[in-house]
Amino acid sequence: ISLTLFAVSCSAPQKKLQEENNSAAIPDLAKEKEAVEIVLDKYRLANENENLELAKEIWANSGDIVVFGTQNDEKLIGWDAIRNALKNQFANLDNILISIRDQYIKVNETGNTAWFSEILNYNYVENGKAKGFEGLRFTGVLEKKNNEWRIVQSHISIPGSANK
Repeated sequence: ISLTLFAVSCSAPQKKLQEENNSAAIPDLAKEKEAVEIVLDKYRLANENENLELAKEIWANSGDIVVFGTQNDEKLIGWDAIRNALKNQFANLDNILISIRDQYIKVNETGNTAWFSEILNYNYVENGKAKGFEGLRFTGVLEKKNNEWRIVQSHISIPGSANK
């Protein structure tokens, strides 16, 4: 009888330890989604404030991230290419104002990859003239590494009637 009690008493703490380990491994997907929302808001703020340091915080510092932009030949690979494109944009545009709607974010069940889509209205001043795009479609993928979410792929497309 004492052998049976010993086996039961040993298995109960082991079961509790397994439950604790399993619950620790399950990510809080709502919290991860909020963290992705913050990264996407930093994208807006970095553009509006022409802030390269903030932009660097949202893009993976990698040579294999990919961005498709709005120009026919605009395919940027790696952080250096993205940084150079942003420098050019910031040198030529003023008073950037971005509004976001219809944002959708999905985080995978392991909490280390997310994808998003949103619609942007992108207004700016170029050569003293107000310009903008309505209804830009912005999509992308983020990865969480070292407890930080970073964009690893994005695509912005312009509906045929978006240029004003």
